[in-house]
Amino acid sequence: MREWWRDAVIYQIYPRSFQDSNGDGVGDLPGITRRLPHVASLGADAIWLSPFFASPDKDMGYDVSDYTAVNPLFGTLADFDALIEEAHRLNLRVIIDQVLSHTSDQHTWFAESRRDRSNPRADWYVWADPKADGSPPNNWISVFGGSAWHFDPRRRQYYLHNFLTEQPDLNFHNPEVVDALLDSMRFWLERGVDGFRLDTVNFYVHDEKLRDNSPTDWTEFPANPYEAQDHRFSKTRPQNLAVLRRMRQLTDEYGDRMMVGEVGENMRPIEVMAEYTSGNDKLHMAYSFEFLGHDHTARHFRSRLEHFFDRAPDGWPCWSFSNHDVTRHATRWTKPGGDVDAVARQSIALLTSFPGTLGIYQGEELGQTETDIEFHELQDLGYIAFWPEIRGRDGCRTPMVWEHDAPNAGFSSATPWLPVKPPQAARAVDRQEERNDSVLHAYRASIAFRRSHSALTQGALAFLDLPEPLLGVVRSHEGRVLTCLFNLGERPQALTLGAEAQVAGPAHGEVEGRAVNLPAHGYVTLESTGPLTVLPESLGEPGSSQRAGMAS
Repeated sequence: MREWWRDAVIYQIYPRSFQDSNGDGVGDLPGITRRLPHVASLGADAIWLSPFFASPDKDMGYDVSDYTAVNPLFGTLADFDALIEEAHRLNLRVIIDQVLSHTSDQHTWFAESRRDRSNPRADWYVWADPKADGSPPNNWISVFGGSAWHFDPRRRQYYLHNFLTEQPDLNFHNPEVVDALLDSMRFWLERGVDGFRLDTVNFYVHDEKLRDNSPTDWTEFPANPYEAQDHRFSKTRPQNLAVLRRMRQLTDEYGDRMMVGEVGENMRPIEVMAEYTSGNDKLHMAYSFEFLGHDHTARHFRSRLEHFFDRAPDGWPCWSFSNHDVTRHATRWTKPGGDVDAVARQSIALLTSFPGTLGIYQGEELGQTETDIEFHELQDLGYIAFWPEIRGRDGCRTPMVWEHDAPNAGFSSATPWLPVKPPQAARAVDRQEERNDSVLHAYRASIAFRRSHSALTQGALAFLDLPEPLLGVVRSHEGRVLTCLFNLGERPQALTLGAEAQVAGPAHGEVEGRAVNLPAHGYVTLESTGPLTVLPESLGEPGSSQRAGMAS
């Protein structure tokens, strides 16, 4: 029987920005429960909740102080149980974040660990002596800038923090640590969660010898010096696989549950995704960063998909275009003065043509754009040292907009934790419900089309050899062939088919006989009983040697 997660569309919810139910300006669990019918109406199969656990919120919940408690800001355990019940009533699975590579420095484990060098949890975190000159043990850099080591005067040692100073890294070489984390995961499995999204899954194990990382080859120094190192010793260690196997053993005890890991790897991301999902004993799938950047070319989309399935024929990816850490793709991929809605509508048609599990970030179904956050409005302190070259993550985390004419677009009756500005409020759900050509309706149509065609969920993948900015994705299953054509550019493109084909799904373009005309950011899906040949008009007449054939 095919596992549910292989074909799933997972809708990511950022709890503090989805819906405020108690008028404090911050989203919460009851607010999420209230709005779940919207998620179900999209055709999503599951929700992924970013952290809602007890936390001092130095990194917006990714600094956990108690793995089995709900942050009172978001509600109670009873509120979470009610959310689970309503989600399941709506046939939505529930996936929750697990931030296991590090804790908050306010966690009781760390309070005990830092007390001295002989307490029962002394070795639960990564501690190391200074060098002879008092400097940190090695050259490892924090993702958020500066050394990844912080000196603690009580132990007269440094502790490792790959992120904020307030986020000390756990020591996964200690089996007691892994046991404790597995126990916390079991707590949520017992409450009925359907899976875990594992934050920074390749950061778990560090090099016990604490060897220096080597520099990368770079021609222009990046805004964040973290990118100037090959982090082969501070993360993605071979011993990580043993930890993943133990986690898989746990989830397998509970039947139809799953784990998706966030692989933060700058040197060989596809290879690590493949390694972590191959076989049936580690992650069920890996969450890719490959489409979260500015590259919006046919070559890039094709190469990443081909590379993954070449490297991991038995592995499984999860593809997304946006999330809570990156600039929204409707902004990233729209040229100045361009048509945001056209880019957004094409994006969901493009994403649903890919094999794999799909991730959608709240608001992208509205074509939501990045909010222009001013310095005095910043809440995300992680990247504040790099302002304005790196503007932080607040611009993609602003509240969901529900009713255009309501205070704060229906998110809250109070001043929200991040502002709702007019360009974002203009994309409210109620306004888009009224328009048949809205981005919201395009999302519903593309997701429904994917769900109804096994060629898109289970079919083989191939590509047409087309020039930029044209992308041809071919999916085939049980004798049915779908050819998905995309114009990723700003100018209209004309193509000629080798045979007539029927328009099968949502389209932004015209097909007359064998002629296909795609406007800027146009797309069309054609159905045929066999492979189609497609010829860009600029290459010559059908029958020439430059015809675009299918490449597997």
